[in-house]
This record gives sequence, C-alpha cells and structure tokens, in this order.
Amino acid sequence: MRGGSGSREGYRCAIASFRHDGQRIAYTEYGFGTRTVVLIHGLLLSQRMHEPLARALAARGNHVLTIDLLGHGRSDRPAEPTCYSTSLFAAQVVALLDHLGVDEAVVLGTSLGANTALEVCHHAPDRVRGMIVEMPVLDQALIACLIAFGPLLIALSVAQPVARLVALAARAIPRRGLPFYADIALDAVRQDPRPSGAVLRGLFFGRTAPPEAERRAMLAPTLVIGHRRDPIHPLTDAGMLADELPNGRLLQANSLVELRLTPDRLTDEIAAFLDLCWKPARRTDRSAGAAAAS
Repeated sequence: MRGGSGSREGYRCAIASFRHDGQRIAYTEYGFGTRTVVLIHGLLLSQRMHEPLARALAARGNHVLTIDLLGHGRSDRPAEPTCYSTSLFAAQVVALLDHLGVDEAVVLGTSLGANTALEVCHHAPDRVRGMIVEMPVLDQALIACLIAFGPLLIALSVAQPVARLVALAARAIPRRGLPFYADIALDAVRQDPRPSGAVLRGLFFGRTAPPEAERRAMLAPTLVIGHRRDPIHPLTDAGMLADELPNGRLLQANSLVELRLTPDRLTDEIAAFLDLCWKPARRTDRSAGAAAAS
C-alpha cells in the first residue's frame, strides 16, 4: 500500500506499508537500484531516526529502506507481549525484502535494531549481503538495561494513567520549531503506553539477541560501531562482537550522538563499507567461506 511519494535531492522517497502475519508494517523507500540497505531503528523509536542517514546513502546510489518494527512508529501496535521479540522483528525485516522482491540486502541496525540485524543474519543468512551493527546490546549491558528500563516498564505497565497523562502532554507540544531529534524522542512519549509496555515486556522475557555460538557462525562481512561511556551500549560489547564475527571489524564512534549530530565521518565509513559489500566478488568470497566452514 503506497502512502505517498515525493522527490527531494534528486531521488525518490516513497512511504508505504505491507501486511505481515495480519499486522500492518510501515516502511519508506529512498532511491533506486539493486544495492539495497535496510535501516532498523532503536527501542521505542521509529524509522524517522534514520531519515538523514537514509537520504545520505540514497544520494550515493543506494536503494535504502527504513522500517517501523511492529509496536513502533506508524506500524500496528498490538498490546500482547508475545508479539515482540528480536526474532519476530527479524522476520518482519525479511518479510519486507520478500514484499519488495529483494533477494539480499545489507542490514544496518541501531541498539534494538542492531540485535535485530544479528537475528536477520542468523535466520536468513542468504539474504544478508553484510551487516552494520551500531551499539549492540549484549552480555555487558544486561544490568544497565534492567536499571534503565525497569522503572520505565513499571511506569508503562502499572502506572498507565500517569503514563497516558504524560503522553497527552507530549502530544500538546507543537512540532513546529522543535529540533529534529527532539521531535523523534517525543514521538516515543506521545504513543499509547500500553503497547509500548508490551514491547518492553516481550523483550525482557524473550530472546534479545543470538547467543555467542550463533554469532560466531555468521559469515557476513560486518561493521560494528561502538563508543565509550554508555553502559547500555558498552564499547566492550561492540568489541566482543567484532572479535566473535569471522568477518567483523570495529569502528569506534566519538560519542553516542556522532552519527546523528556530526555524521560526516561515520557516514563516509558506512558508505565505503557498502561499496565493499556490493563488490561483485563478495558473493563468491562468502560462498567459498561457507564451503570451507562446512
């Protein structure tokens, strides 16, 4: 279902949706071509967080897809925790590729999206040309996540009347004049708290990422992006993942917000990595590696 289209900076930007397991999943296409990259957002955020990066990569000749995972953004938001896990989110990403007839793509994810990208690679390795994993949430982050998101889960699940009042107040704030990323952060607060609480419960009590043994079997070339001074996305997790992946490489960001506020350096690194992933010999290299591993 096409929701609309427009032209900016010389390439297409088309908003659309499809249905997967009876639920509506929203996505946006930027650019054209066969070099497809899927951008996956963070927890309780939306695909809008990746809009600047999507436009920058599309301007460099890539076909870029951004997706609202179930329970986020413009996608449906069921209130059952069983609807949410990184494995289920990964199935939605693969369903998007199926919907558009895309055989393989580079998958880029941030935080929750990073873990989802790993799940995509585990469940559908033949569909993954490469991965860009920004701020994965793995072994060293579990305690910090409980401390950070436990009170939020209680607020969204138990104190729903208060959470609804906060959502109403956030909706009353005019969007005009707000900084872009401030508006994106407020989008998470503006949502009905019940489905947001269900997302957190589903993730807390379900599988959040592939375990180490599965990660070590992922042959896709991978750029892992991490940074210091962030207990929820510790650099130790990013470094550990880069070491575990047979074709992983660590890229250290200067801060949590570098890719958002001063993106040129990291965008150049990401674009160069995409060029490497789409070299004609890449598929042959991966096939030879898979044959050797077997």
